[in-house]
Amino acid sequence: MSASRDTYTHGHHDSVLRSHSWRTVANSAAYLKAHLVGGLRLLDVGCGPATLTADLAHHVAPGEVVAIEPDPAIVAVAADALRAAGADNAKAEQGDVYALSYADASFDIVHAHQVLQHLSEPVAALREMRRVCRPGGVVAVRDADYGAIRFWPELPELVRWLALYQEVARSNNAFPDAGRRLLAWAHEAGFVAPTPLASVWCFATPEDRSWWAGTWAERIVSSAIATQACERGLSTNAELEWIAAGWRRWMEEPDAWFSLTHAELLARVD
Repeated sequence: MSASRDTYTHGHHDSVLRSHSWRTVANSAAYLKAHLVGGLRLLDVGCGPATLTADLAHHVAPGEVVAIEPDPAIVAVAADALRAAGADNAKAEQGDVYALSYADASFDIVHAHQVLQHLSEPVAALREMRRVCRPGGVVAVRDADYGAIRFWPELPELVRWLALYQEVARSNNAFPDAGRRLLAWAHEAGFVAPTPLASVWCFATPEDRSWWAGTWAERIVSSAIATQACERGLSTNAELEWIAAGWRRWMEEPDAWFSLTHAELLARVD
């Protein structure tokens, strides 16, 4: 992302970083695993707390991994996480996806997880990712489609949460339905015959429900989403507390189910 051009809908509250720290190759980049070969050089765009980055680094070791974020504070978080994970072949740097500070054809794989949905110009970002990927290399992107979220029971608080999240994201000129647009964006960015895929996160066991709902109960009242929603007149503190209570009520339901569909794309560079 660009620190000046775009607003990150989620922000970097601790509740957000805890949620993102759950991500691994197995649960967030399985579609890319067959391409993760030792010795490759990989760029991880929008790395967040770098848990996924560290796992990617382990898969391509001794190849180098470079992880970028526009916010220097999150770069520091990522660097600490990489050290803690023993990912000695990975480093975190400040960077702008619209103006990557790397030469053409610098990387074998350019990866972005849940990044394009937060950008006002995703096609421009894809073109820049394509520029720094070597011929024969792969640009790999994965983004959720909030319009494809399904949950049960359909509590009114969660129905409102889903609508509100999309309202806030769109107020940032972002794309909460990015997943369904990935293929079109890739074609517009100049990729030929990219491979489209999809996978699903499912939270339905008591442990998964408790974790997922717990993070959202906190995020909806404490993260940047809450601030943006209230400042822009899209919600109120009282409504956000009501939504948070709904999340806590939902996670106690023995039959509760939540699924989130992700689109994935593997795009070879000519």
